[in-house]
Amino acid sequence: MHGASAIQRRVSRKIYVGDVAVGGDAPISVQSMTNTETCDVEATVAQILRLEEVGADIVRVSVPSMEAAEAFGKIKKQVHIPLVADIHFDYKIALRVAQLGVDCLRINPGNIGSNDRIKAVVEAARARAIPIRIGVNAGSLEKDLQKKYGEPTADALVESALRHVEHLDRLNFPDFKVSVKASDVFMAVEAYRKLAKAIEQPLHLGITEAGGLRSGTVKSSVGLGMLLAEGIGDTIRISLAADPVEEIRVGFDILKSLKLRSRGINFIACPSCSRQNFDVVGTMNQLESRLEDLLVPMDVAVIGCVVNGPGEAKEVSVGLTGGQPNLVYIDGKPASKLTNANLVDDLERIIREKAAEKLAADEALIVRS
Repeated sequence: MHGASAIQRRVSRKIYVGDVAVGGDAPISVQSMTNTETCDVEATVAQILRLEEVGADIVRVSVPSMEAAEAFGKIKKQVHIPLVADIHFDYKIALRVAQLGVDCLRINPGNIGSNDRIKAVVEAARARAIPIRIGVNAGSLEKDLQKKYGEPTADALVESALRHVEHLDRLNFPDFKVSVKASDVFMAVEAYRKLAKAIEQPLHLGITEAGGLRSGTVKSSVGLGMLLAEGIGDTIRISLAADPVEEIRVGFDILKSLKLRSRGINFIACPSCSRQNFDVVGTMNQLESRLEDLLVPMDVAVIGCVVNGPGEAKEVSVGLTGGQPNLVYIDGKPASKLTNANLVDDLERIIREKAAEKLAADEALIVRS
């Protein structure tokens, strides 16, 4: 990645979701949620494995019934990634998935009944070192808060969150994270800013029900970008009415744009104009789809002409500058000339070779250290 992030992250308590650290000095993790029927074990496992392939750190699974809890246990045995169980109202489901190896419980303590029931869940979590996620949503605020505020507001979200936090504080259980999601960008941003000052625990960021692939990506990028740039946020979920795989890709792209995380190729590409010496848009579309499997952090520049091409190419691992012929730079030095005939195939091969070289160098460094 050229340049480093200047963002000073909020100091928060570090917790562990399975083997993934959240908060403290840990990298900001990227989550998604399955949208299969949880009782369909085969379909849910298949979706989680696809999410693993694109680099997801954590996956959440809705567990609305005891039947789903038993299915969750079977799913957990067939995947490798930490799983969060999303549970509402029934504390017995939380107790069961705790027995079945859940890595985090997404509950709202105030919604699962009496203090005895809350204590039972918290003690089960404590005994197995399972963290809890408190998830507040503008669409499901408590009735008295709806009446008090008249409509969802940032203050209402924070008050609801702190009510749930109080239950855990009373039981001396500090290993939790909190989200205060709204579909309104400004409401969510204000709520997270206020919550960040009120607690020391990590924050799970999201703009809930953000929309379809394009509109949801834009809304999430704006809202989460504002918060992340201020150092707020320890784990993120992009809520899209789309394939969950896209949520992971967008999440990493947001973090890459702020230089907070590097995974996969960071493309620098011109929007193209009449100066271009090859089809920049078509080349980029093909490269992005062909190279989605590469998780090695690497900057690649694809520039259509010599105005900005050489300058950008000298700053990246692989750079293509349009010309007669087109020129490829590797690590800032001219390396080869490519014609338009097999441009995408040749460029893909060069990028994959460089990625393999970088991966081998990184692995050698890990072994030496």
